[in-house]
Amino acid sequence: MAAVVIALTATAMTGCIEGGFLITPVSTKRKLVEEELFRESLFASDKIALVDVSGMLTNGNEPKLLGEGEHPVSLLLEQLDKARRDRAVKAVLLRINSPGGTVVATELMHDEIVHFKRRTGKPVIALMMDVAASGAYYVACACDEIVAQPSTVTGSIGVIMQTFEISGTMNLIGVTGDAITSGPHKDTGSPFRKMQPEERELFQQIVNEMYEGFVRVVDEGRPNLDETKVRELADGRVYLAGQALENGLIDRIATVRETIQAVKHRIGAKKIRLVTYRRPLAYRPNFYAQAPYRPGGDVNLINIDLPDWLGAATPRFMYLWSPGR
Repeated sequence: MAAVVIALTATAMTGCIEGGFLITPVSTKRKLVEEELFRESLFASDKIALVDVSGMLTNGNEPKLLGEGEHPVSLLLEQLDKARRDRAVKAVLLRINSPGGTVVATELMHDEIVHFKRRTGKPVIALMMDVAASGAYYVACACDEIVAQPSTVTGSIGVIMQTFEISGTMNLIGVTGDAITSGPHKDTGSPFRKMQPEERELFQQIVNEMYEGFVRVVDEGRPNLDETKVRELADGRVYLAGQALENGLIDRIATVRETIQAVKHRIGAKKIRLVTYRRPLAYRPNFYAQAPYRPGGDVNLINIDLPDWLGAATPRFMYLWSPGR
């Protein structure tokens, strides 16, 4: 009876408004499903899996206004597992559009790509879009080849620990912070007081050690570069695609279509099917469709961009390019 009422109501309303209502049953399961973006032939059997790495790379669910978002590390592993189990998938095209993220999330994603390659023998090609900087470049170094668009911004090899200090503002309003600690460095990094030189040195040591790890990953992932050259390039600056190519940080500059054709030749396929993995209802009409990257978060019901580090309860060590945030 309820279905009849809904149908009659929808029918009546279509007479008053342009268009109509489409009522269709949908799956409530959240398991990834394969979607074919295009096929070159009706008889094409070999697949290239298009996997997206976008937005802030965090080891936790991305905050959303009306619910929990995806966990970037978990989503990547889920997609790689699906590509691994499908024998028809001959290669993975990792499309990257990200300024980087936390150190741990970046390391985990890099390790999962390396593990996928070792276990399957399937090549993974990184395809950089608008931005593939810092942690995103770290992830790309796990791939067999790195391709960029002509206007891609990449690089930013380095580490940042961003914090803030508001003791001056608190003094103006007559508020002070008072922490009871078990040791002199337990509240190091607190925004309620100035950081002491010895405390800054402790954090600097950690940043330096993480930086060494980043340099090592780039050195291992880019055989054409030696450690000296990597250190020369790894001063935190970003590079346009042409500069990155000249310095050996990427292998080629190519469009999406050109990259797909190059991957097809790499796997020795005559005709291919390009597929991707999505949640139910996440419709994608072609290989350009993806959720746009928008940093920051929604505060209350007003769209306010906040620095990612400001939303964290504690200072975080980041492989991140985010100037002015």
